[in-house]
Amino acid sequence: MRTTILGLGNTLLRDEGFGVHFLKEMEKSYHFPENVRLIDGGTLGYGLLNTISSCDRLLVIDVIKSDDQPGSIYRFNRNEMELHLPTPTSAHEVEFFDVLSKAEMMGKLPETIFLCITPQNFGGEMEMSMSPVMFEAYPAMEKLFLKELAGWQLIPDRRKALERA
Repeated sequence: MRTTILGLGNTLLRDEGFGVHFLKEMEKSYHFPENVRLIDGGTLGYGLLNTISSCDRLLVIDVIKSDDQPGSIYRFNRNEMELHLPTPTSAHEVEFFDVLSKAEMMGKLPETIFLCITPQNFGGEMEMSMSPVMFEAYPAMEKLFLKELAGWQLIPDRRKALERA
């Protein structure tokens, strides 16, 4: 089974880049099996269609706007995630869910799981640093991340401290 782990978000807009930052940290901390690809999806939109349609399982790390406390973590399958999406504001905007819908129309939609976190700062001025609450959520997100992978019988090996340096 080909598995893709996809970190999404704009690293120039503070907490919106959580998915990308978290993915990079996991890549530094663990060795993953050969059938697992870690992809910085940033804000590539339809540029991710080939990546998505060429795997069997997709694990997406991203932020989600919610009224909950910043740092709140969620796990959704594709259908559950659809219930939490905002109403489209323009036919010209391409959201990640549009890319998944295109993959589904092509008959190439993988099993998809979302691990999401509520940001403290969403959008606004360009700044690359995330809020402290986002870093504080790393251990809880990592635990959920590893649990999800274990459910797929994927157990990454922790890298040694010297290897990570």
